[in-house]
Amino acid sequence: MEPSDADADAGLETPPPQPESLFPPAPAEPPERPQGMVPGRAGRRTKVERASMRVLATGGIIGIDVILGAVLVNQDVAGWIVGLVVGLTSVILAALLWSSRQL
Repeated sequence: MEPSDADADAGLETPPPQPESLFPPAPAEPPERPQGMVPGRAGRRTKVERASMRVLATGGIIGIDVILGAVLVNQDVAGWIVGLVVGLTSVILAALLWSSRQL
């Protein structure tokens, strides 16, 4: 449809055609996963490496609980409170460790 002289007189203009460069074609490859401070690994860790990391991290949880219990006992906190705090801490940290997909 061609613009008529009446449209031009009324102040109505047809919009200019859109250049094709504004709408680039979709990329063929999916975008790469964003990387954090530590670059991602190309493949998964071996079963031995994952198991040893979990054992080491579990040992760290036990160490944290022992230190926490020693500090609380040294401060003359009631035994049931020490047990409760140490138990909850170990359960929460172990849940975080074992739910991790990275280890």
